[in-house]
Amino acid sequence: MLAIKSLLMLLGWGVFAAGIAITTFDVILLLQYRRLLAQGTTENQPVPRPVRWQWAARLGALALLPILLSESIWVVPSGSAGVRVSTLSGTEPGTVYPGAHLLKPFVEQVVIYDTREKVFSTASADEARQVSKTEEAGQPRPQMLIVQAHEGLPIGLAVTVRYRLEAAKLGYIHDNLPQPVERELVPPIINSAFRDLAPNYTVRELFATKREEIRGRAAELITNKLGAEGIEVKEVMLRDIQLPAQYAEGLQGLLLKEQEADRMGVETEIQQKQIRITELQAEGEKERTIKQAEGEAAVRVLQAKAESDAMQFTLPLKQKQIEQAKLEAQAHKEATVENAEASAQAKVIDGKAEMERRKLLSEAEADRIRVVASADAERMRSEALALKQNPLLINKIFAERLSDKIRIMMVPTDGKFFMGDMLKGTMPSGEMMQQDDSEEGPAETAKR
Repeated sequence: MLAIKSLLMLLGWGVFAAGIAITTFDVILLLQYRRLLAQGTTENQPVPRPVRWQWAARLGALALLPILLSESIWVVPSGSAGVRVSTLSGTEPGTVYPGAHLLKPFVEQVVIYDTREKVFSTASADEARQVSKTEEAGQPRPQMLIVQAHEGLPIGLAVTVRYRLEAAKLGYIHDNLPQPVERELVPPIINSAFRDLAPNYTVRELFATKREEIRGRAAELITNKLGAEGIEVKEVMLRDIQLPAQYAEGLQGLLLKEQEADRMGVETEIQQKQIRITELQAEGEKERTIKQAEGEAAVRVLQAKAESDAMQFTLPLKQKQIEQAKLEAQAHKEATVENAEASAQAKVIDGKAEMERRKLLSEAEADRIRVVASADAERMRSEALALKQNPLLINKIFAERLSDKIRIMMVPTDGKFFMGDMLKGTMPSGEMMQQDDSEEGPAETAKR
């Protein structure tokens, strides 16, 4: 909104400046023509146009519109509030809060007040001794608030008050309170509140015992006075109290003596309590010893009674235990005998089983030997028959067992094989295969 206001203002004044520039240009041309006319050298000069007063008036009227619009816009910044002030009717009711507002141009304006919290402080003793930067810059520095106690002695107070203006009461503040409020109204009220209360208390009460009471009463008084004027008080703090030098020394000595007296009183009380504690401990130890002895005696009586009562049940129990032991021994003996007999029977049964096993193994071995011998005899008969039928098998078997490099091939010897003649020519007559019957053909020979 501020940008729009500035833009309208620039536009209005720009149009107004353009009207002035046009009028000034026409007037200058007219004056130059009149000077040349007075000199008689206007033969080749054109006649200037008349001054455009109407154009200037129109531009001026046009410039008034953005200027009026700009003046009718008023922006209240954040953290502030204001009141409308009319040149005709004075302060108008109501508060103008942060934001953009429309006003009557050149008739109304907004007086802005800061509604954020402010702090009023008086200097402490250390701050009062130092030269601050505000004093070097020519501005007055905060002074310590001096009040008089009930004895008439001056006392310095360091006070801090947080307050703010109530936005709803800005109209009353603007019309009735001196301005600026934070300098003309707030400090006198705060100072007068403490100065009115201080004479009701002694120096010692101000400094020690009733310090918080004084602060509370002053806060209540300041809150009521400033609240009636439209100023809200947030907090009142009493930071420091500066006593007179001589009184401070005397008070310090008195306080030291009181502290010493308090210390001695405390030590005496502690000693008395220690004596009382010792007495109580002795009495407690005595009572504890008596109770312990009584307890031990009672325990012994109970133990003796329990032993006598237990003996009534012990003898029968012992007898029963002896009988039980005898029975257990007899049972163990019988169990041992039975175990020995069972073990002997088990060994006899194991021996018989071993003999039966060995007998069965012997019979099985004899059967195996008979079966193997029968098989070997059968195999030998088969081999003898084969050798009888084919005597050359001996040579073949012998040749195969000589080396695995030798290959044996059997062919018929009846001459019907295509290599038969060649083999007959090379084979000795004693090594040829003989035919058993003339009826056996080449196929039977090949089989052999």
